[in-house]
Amino acid sequence: MEGAYVHPLSVSQQRASFIESDDDEISPTMPSPSPIGSSSPSRLSRRHDSATHSHAHPRPLPTPSRPLASPIPHNHLPSAPASPPTPAPSPTPHQRAPSWTNAGENEDAFLRDARSHFSRLDAGERQRFLAEVLNLCDSHQLSFVHSFVSPRLKKDPFNILPNELCLRILAFVDDPKTLARASQVSQRWHELLSDDLTWKILCDKHAYRRLSEASIENLKQFFESPTTALSPRVMGYPARSRPTSLIGSIDAAFMGASSSAPGLTTKRVDSGSLSQSGHARHKALSYKSHFKQRYMVETAWRTGGRAICRHVTPDQGVVTSLHLTSKYIVVALDNAKIHVFDPDGEHQKTLSGHVMGVWAMVPWGDILVSGGCDRDVRVWDMSTGESVHTLRGHTSTVRCLKMSNDGLAISGSRDTTLRVWDIETGLCKNVLVGHQASVRCLEIKDDLVVSGSYDTTARVWSISEGRCLRVLNGHYSQIYAIAFDGNRIATGSLDTSVRIWDPHTGQCQAILQGHTSLVGQLQMRGQTLVTGGSDGSVRVWSLKKMAPIHRLAAHDNSVTSLQFDETRVVSGGSDGRVKVWDLKTGQLVRELSTPAQAVWRVAFEEEKAVIMASRQDRTIMEVWSFSPPEEVLGVPERSSSPMSLPEELVRGAPDDDTTMSDAFDARRVSHSSRAI
Repeated sequence: MEGAYVHPLSVSQQRASFIESDDDEISPTMPSPSPIGSSSPSRLSRRHDSATHSHAHPRPLPTPSRPLASPIPHNHLPSAPASPPTPAPSPTPHQRAPSWTNAGENEDAFLRDARSHFSRLDAGERQRFLAEVLNLCDSHQLSFVHSFVSPRLKKDPFNILPNELCLRILAFVDDPKTLARASQVSQRWHELLSDDLTWKILCDKHAYRRLSEASIENLKQFFESPTTALSPRVMGYPARSRPTSLIGSIDAAFMGASSSAPGLTTKRVDSGSLSQSGHARHKALSYKSHFKQRYMVETAWRTGGRAICRHVTPDQGVVTSLHLTSKYIVVALDNAKIHVFDPDGEHQKTLSGHVMGVWAMVPWGDILVSGGCDRDVRVWDMSTGESVHTLRGHTSTVRCLKMSNDGLAISGSRDTTLRVWDIETGLCKNVLVGHQASVRCLEIKDDLVVSGSYDTTARVWSISEGRCLRVLNGHYSQIYAIAFDGNRIATGSLDTSVRIWDPHTGQCQAILQGHTSLVGQLQMRGQTLVTGGSDGSVRVWSLKKMAPIHRLAAHDNSVTSLQFDETRVVSGGSDGRVKVWDLKTGQLVRELSTPAQAVWRVAFEEEKAVIMASRQDRTIMEVWSFSPPEEVLGVPERSSSPMSLPEELVRGAPDDDTTMSDAFDARRVSHSSRAI
């Protein structure tokens, strides 16, 4: 009937009409249901309707039953390969909120009533309500619901798990970049990644030195600093009555070998203690800051570094010796000159006194002992540039020099003898006679000195007794290089072999063969021996198995310089190239500097390398720095875990309410931490 009133459909009638419909969309002519929360229809009728269908599950969107209008595409036939699936859109960290720009006037009031109604429903009613709403949604609306709900269902496990489990999980992450990015996720993640245990484990995995070893000198400087007086008591001792035995124990613990002379025992400062300009910089007081510094240094060794080039002499001069210490770079040439530079490569002094080429020298603190073709051994004070003593006695060229302590030096000469000198008084204490030809090389360990000679033998001498203990026979030609660590002796010869000896019995333990020419470069460190020969090859040997580990075709000509540490091998050759190798893998890491006419000497420490080379018929010194810039390192963080403190100092502190942390807090009273 025209104009007749049509009663609105109830919720159950709407559901029935929706289920019976074959269309995949709701008809636009369907009458709209009355607003939720209105006075009619009653709430009881809706509950009765829900009870009637209590066993009916919400039905998904219906699928059209009509056949497809178009035939199956050719690429979907069984004979054709399947098309790749269409990739889903990449998730975004924050989904956009619905836009209200086109909202109706009464929409806000409707939603307010809907929220009020929904809040009054119990759990079961809410689920049924949501199921009805979701059944009315198309795929785009369901996708919006999914993207809106998914982030709210995610939970951060580190907010639930205890700290011990969180740190255990983080211990399996080996990549420091991943940990650095993870520390920026949230405050909780940042607190976990600031714990020193994670970074200590990472230091061990990357084989970085323990913080207690690397920073022992740093702590010594901390205790001696006047700013430490900000704290009334440090380590349980009053600031003005701190025992000197503590500083002495730190001194004793930090005695090591010179980087340019592995057999030389000398006092060294932490390589990170001086910045580019020579000023002291902040020290690593936690494993996190220590790892950051070491990681940046290792990265610079592989891909970075800054080089400073210096002209040593205006003319051509052959570099015969190079030493790198914490205070000096010392260079000796065959033109009788010795040049002293500061750690940044700035020229300080030229030591003049020798009248012929200088072929051997050894530094010890501010003292330098040198010898050469004029047959004299000279003692210098590098701080003043003055010659302290001239030691005479050799009758031919002084070819090698070593020091056993700050008052005793031993020289070997082409006159076949070794002489033991008291450099404080300038007197010769002993003359060691026994070799039948020139003494080419020597090494010292405690009271023993081992010498290698052109007479094909090596000899073990007692310094205190002044006599030969053992003669090592076995080589068929001249001995050019020797290494000695107190337990083993390694000798390299013109007969192309390397022999390993027992210094206590004189027995030959092994013959290492592989080089095809003179073996003139040797260095021994722990269970590893690295050799370089005139055939251009560098070989890494295991002293435990007495077998080669790596065979490196390093240079096109003789290996003129060789040095290695626990991480890398650096070799220089007469082909003018300097190469850095990975000690563990034997792979070439990089070629340092550009090719020169020849490379005379190379010496390096953890954050610095010095190259002496010939370019355009001039002697050039290149100083490479691998230390991180100060603005990148920032102020080091104090350890949040006591395990990063040196165990020796912790055990030595008396029981007191003042801890090492209090001392560090006083030291850093004006600084703030910076995240890695």
